[in-house]
Amino acid sequence: MSAETPLAFAVAAPVQLAQVDALMRLAFAPYIRRLGREITADAYGWFAEAIVKGDIYIALDGSGIVGAIATRRRDADMELALISVSPTRQKSGIASFMIGRVAEIARSRGLKTLSLTTAEMMEDRIRLYRRHGFEIVRRGLPEHGKDAHMRVHMERGLAADA
Repeated sequence: MSAETPLAFAVAAPVQLAQVDALMRLAFAPYIRRLGREITADAYGWFAEAIVKGDIYIALDGSGIVGAIATRRRDADMELALISVSPTRQKSGIASFMIGRVAEIARSRGLKTLSLTTAEMMEDRIRLYRRHGFEIVRRGLPEHGKDAHMRVHMERGLAADA
């Protein structure tokens, strides 16, 4: 985060769809390659509907998007489906900033948990999520069947954070 401009956090607008898609692709390319795959052209086809529903949030440094979280609402849970930070800004606290803000939003809506799934081999991400109170609740192969890397499903309760 730059010293002179604090990050802003906002719901992504439909006009920002291309920027969000590009950021996600850039940020996730190394992760997907480690899984032995490439990002398909239609991988983020669900973003347009998610943006209209207000389910994608962005971190802005000035007018530039430096991070994004795509979420899915389910009953009393908000899933953090994808969390991305610009490769030039990774390891600078942006993911932590966004997770904190999404937790505030979920709590204000009366939701009870945040959840996410990541590849078990992504130990740095698991450590990040644990620092934010997420615990592994189960392990298993991905439902999509596109690779054979184990996933960890993590959850964080929100009630105690109030």
